[in-house]
Amino acid sequence: MKENYISREGLEKLKAELEHLKTVERAEIIDRIAKARELGDLSENAEYHEARERQSFVEGRIQELEALISNAVIIENNKKKSDVVELGSIVHATCDNGMKIKYQIVGPSEVDPASGKISHESPLGRAFIGKGVGHEFEIEVPAGKIKCKINSIE
Repeated sequence: MKENYISREGLEKLKAELEHLKTVERAEIIDRIAKARELGDLSENAEYHEARERQSFVEGRIQELEALISNAVIIENNKKKSDVVELGSIVHATCDNGMKIKYQIVGPSEVDPASGKISHESPLGRAFIGKGVGHEFEIEVPAGKIKCKINSIE
């Protein structure tokens, strides 16, 4: 698996989710499976099949989290101001459609567009990486191409 670029905060969230799945979710699922078995015939037991499906999902997520954590590369959020956009940077830009945007560039496991966090692997993230204040670039969006200009980098 490739490197998982992530902030310390993001890594702690993944570890907390993993701990919750291993300690709380697994125990609840085992209990649900046991109760469903007590109901008799498993071939037509919806509770049993639902619990087994949930168990499969949780075990898959545990494996995914373990891989993300073991391949984590911490993005050091240095307080020094950088001249170019890099992982961890917060970018303020204005686009030719008048829209002002502010995004933090993060690794794929921390993406949350609603919170202004985009992946360095996304089209916009790739357009930002390595660029400096005042740099203009075009980005392809569903409505066509728009021009953006980087105003500041935190």
